[in-house]
Amino acid sequence: MAFLLYRLGSFAFRRRWWVISAWLAIMLAVGGAAVAFSGTLTNNFTIPGTESQRISDRLREELPEAVGGTGTVVFTTDDGAPFSAKQREGVQSALADIAELDGVRGVVDPFDVADQVASGAQELDSGRAELEASEQQLVAGEEQLEQGQAQLDEQRSQFEQARGQLPPAQAAATEQQLAQGQGQLDASRTELESGREQLESGRAELELAQRQLEASSGVELLSEDGTAAVASVQFEQQINGVSPELREAVQAAAAGAGSAGVGVDYSKEIVEDVSGIVGATEAIGLAVAAVVLILMLGTLIAAGLPLLMAVVGVGVGVGITFALSGIIEMNSISPVLALMLGLAVGIDYSLFIVNRHRTQLLHGMDLQESIAKATGTAGNAVLFAGITVIVALAALAVPGLPFLTVMGLSAAGTVAVSVIVALTLTPALLAVFGRRIISRRRWAKAQDHDGAAVDVAGASSAASDERAARGAGWGGIATRKPILTVLAGIVVLGIIAIPAAQLRVGLPDGGTEPADSTAFQAYSTIGEKFGAGTNGPLIVVGSMPETADEAELTALRLDVNDRLREVPDVAASVPAAVSEDGRTAIFQVIPEEGPASETTETLVRDLREATTEFEDKTGVAISVTGQTAANIDVSAKLMEALPVYLGIVVGLSLILLLLVFRSILVPVIATAGFLLSLLASFGATVAIYQWGWLGGFFGVTNPGPILSFLPIILIGVLFGLAMDYQMFLVSGMREAYVHGDDPKAAVRIGFSHGARVVTAAAIIMVSVFAGFVFSHLAMVRPIGFGLAFGVLLDAFVVRMTLVPAAMYLLGERAWWLPAWLERILPDVDVEGAKLLREDKERETVLV
Repeated sequence: MAFLLYRLGSFAFRRRWWVISAWLAIMLAVGGAAVAFSGTLTNNFTIPGTESQRISDRLREELPEAVGGTGTVVFTTDDGAPFSAKQREGVQSALADIAELDGVRGVVDPFDVADQVASGAQELDSGRAELEASEQQLVAGEEQLEQGQAQLDEQRSQFEQARGQLPPAQAAATEQQLAQGQGQLDASRTELESGREQLESGRAELELAQRQLEASSGVELLSEDGTAAVASVQFEQQINGVSPELREAVQAAAAGAGSAGVGVDYSKEIVEDVSGIVGATEAIGLAVAAVVLILMLGTLIAAGLPLLMAVVGVGVGVGITFALSGIIEMNSISPVLALMLGLAVGIDYSLFIVNRHRTQLLHGMDLQESIAKATGTAGNAVLFAGITVIVALAALAVPGLPFLTVMGLSAAGTVAVSVIVALTLTPALLAVFGRRIISRRRWAKAQDHDGAAVDVAGASSAASDERAARGAGWGGIATRKPILTVLAGIVVLGIIAIPAAQLRVGLPDGGTEPADSTAFQAYSTIGEKFGAGTNGPLIVVGSMPETADEAELTALRLDVNDRLREVPDVAASVPAAVSEDGRTAIFQVIPEEGPASETTETLVRDLREATTEFEDKTGVAISVTGQTAANIDVSAKLMEALPVYLGIVVGLSLILLLLVFRSILVPVIATAGFLLSLLASFGATVAIYQWGWLGGFFGVTNPGPILSFLPIILIGVLFGLAMDYQMFLVSGMREAYVHGDDPKAAVRIGFSHGARVVTAAAIIMVSVFAGFVFSHLAMVRPIGFGLAFGVLLDAFVVRMTLVPAAMYLLGERAWWLPAWLERILPDVDVEGAKLLREDKERETVLV
């Protein structure tokens, strides 16, 4: 591969303007495609096959009007007093405007609901009074009937005693009168019994209405103190399909209530705008990277080249991602992750080639030869490193989770573009800039008195190797007391990793948004005024038995609702909707605590486990769905996939490093170091974002579970980057060992060769990732921190401290490989050593 890349670098030198023009055309084409075909990004995470998704799909067929996306508008009085008539009118006017928007299915007006509940209570009181009056009338009628019956019985008794003394005609007439009287009494009794039945029916209806009223009042939309109201806005589409224009229209309409002295805040679902993926803080990371490049390379041109290559790679890679978002459902993290990695590896990969080319020029090499050879050697390492990262990211598809697959492939594609840019556009631009990538002062030192280049750098390098072998620099410090260094490194990483033992995962809610955001204010107000669980209601779906009696079905739904209210950690439950055939009923269940709490997660599990008990006692089978339950299901699936993916990555690490370094122990040391830095990164992330340590500095206002897909992303990305640094550092150690240096000296010499560029690359990588720690997208922040801190630990604690100390301690044993295995392993020439050896042999022949 080194010879092929050598020819590619030579071609890029000769056809520099053709290569530059081709990339310019590609950028324009991709940019046009991104503008023309990009779709709406979402923060919706779904996994086919989970219970919540299955039930959601079922509701979409049986009760489609109940499954549209829902957002919340929170109204509060500015003066802290209960809503006045004017403020109420302003809120209701704003809600009426929202209801008229195209794309809005309906609006739940909290004041209308409160009025309906109050009206229902009045109607119940009125009905109860009417029933009481009817009861009194019935009792009076029954008393009169009993008195009439007693009188009639007395008359009949007297008649029977006197029958023999009466003339036959008079006796017959009297008997007829008595029979008529009994008939009238029987008719009255029948009428009273009918009235009693009607009264009992009325009582049953009143009791049912009372239960319905109690059930409907279980979820309050107007706070007890009357200072806050919550309105629900139901959209026709799922929340991820709601356009930014409609979201803005809802906000504009609701803001109309502000003129009446009402504060308005919106839930995350309404204000969520993920169209912008870069903010001001990300630019700070690039600025730090630019400073590092200038300090390392000495000129603005040389420093700007890696930055330009990163921008081109990201522009094309992320542009393709956006273009595909029109036909593939894509969450907002996909382009952000692609951007983060594209910037980081784009700078680093180009830096490796520029640094090699610059060193060769200072050694007196011809410009074209230097560009071709830098592409064949450093470019070969870049290609191998890039493939490692790409494979690690593409392996995110292995767990079979759709959104994670899209995320991994979009990031892998952007890294692939960055590699191609580094191998083609970088040599072309190096040809254009020539020797201007070296400062005049540095170039002057490399010139003799006649103006011809001399190998001053080569002489300096030999002296540097000698100093490194004697223990100069950080490599000497790390290897001076290797046992102490290894133990200290393990202890430090182990302490940082301790919080990882309490890792909990979940998906973000309004509580994770910035404290000054309207989404956070809405979340906080709802939690304070209505209870934390109101921020994350559960949807319980009941499969009702087949019956033609509507009253019986209503009573059964209320029975189920009463049982739901008795479940531990349920604050309230209310029947929400029912299908036309009455076979599917929806209940809204409000947990005691918020959507990200452990008790809510336990509640979802308890409800699912209780479905058999519900069916046995009520004849109704229940299942749980809703956004909160869906988030819990997604997190559980991701945690199930985590061990599988980690096993793939660890296995890949061992095989890859075995091929590269032809050693048994080097892969083991490198992989163990990766696991240590990974666990430490998990630990620090848990301490800050789950426990809230340093929360004020990092903007963590409501500590909670770690982003559910963060662990699996950290594994993939940190693995790829860790292997990059491992190869760039340890390949120099192996080269020194193969060339005959003492095994322990080879560790120090090889370290000194790669330490400078790896240090710069790691600082750049950390800076780019750290720029996302304060991103305007709350979900991106822990990802940026985890990657930045993970790279910091892996590069400086593991690769530049633990690994050289361990290899120095092992000495020649570090390179042990069974003879049978050495015979069958292919020779993977990562650094292009064959290309360099061939050049040296050719130079020897010429001499």
